[in-house]
Amino acid sequence: MNYFEFFGLPVSFRVDEPALRRIFLENSKKFHPDFHTLANESEQARMLELSTLNNEAFKTLSDPDRRIQYVLKINGILGEEGKQTPLPQEFLMEMMDINESLMELEFDPDAGRYMQTLKSVENFENALYEDVRPVLESWTEADGPEPLRAVRDYFLKKRYLLRIRENLSTFASRLGD
Repeated sequence: MNYFEFFGLPVSFRVDEPALRRIFLENSKKFHPDFHTLANESEQARMLELSTLNNEAFKTLSDPDRRIQYVLKINGILGEEGKQTPLPQEFLMEMMDINESLMELEFDPDAGRYMQTLKSVENFENALYEDVRPVLESWTEADGPEPLRAVRDYFLKKRYLLRIRENLSTFASRLGD
């Protein structure tokens, strides 16, 4: 049973967040091990398992990035970590300028270059999102897996940009020195 089935929600990149939270809280009361202390060991273990599933499912489905990753995985579009489809060469070429800016910032911290690089990353993120937004907003299981390939590429590129943002944040602290 996948997390969407567990909560009785359709598989989608968009979820009814109030309904998700309501069902999570109902399940929390129903499955919490503290409410089953008088049950036999087997039933206690089952409730602990369901409580853990409830928590993990909520954590995954309530976070948009984790939800994207989960939808891709349950549809067989996203491989295991380290066995991903490589990023398109065109994208990596576009990232060369940003990576060069990161190297320059490492050796010569400069607030202007930092802001310019951050703005470039934001522009890439926005453009990537706009390209895939129609699929994220309207995809249903009835549409099949083909549109999910664009979402997979978006997800992998976004993760790449997140690593760049993490590197940039280390430079931000040096600019204040």
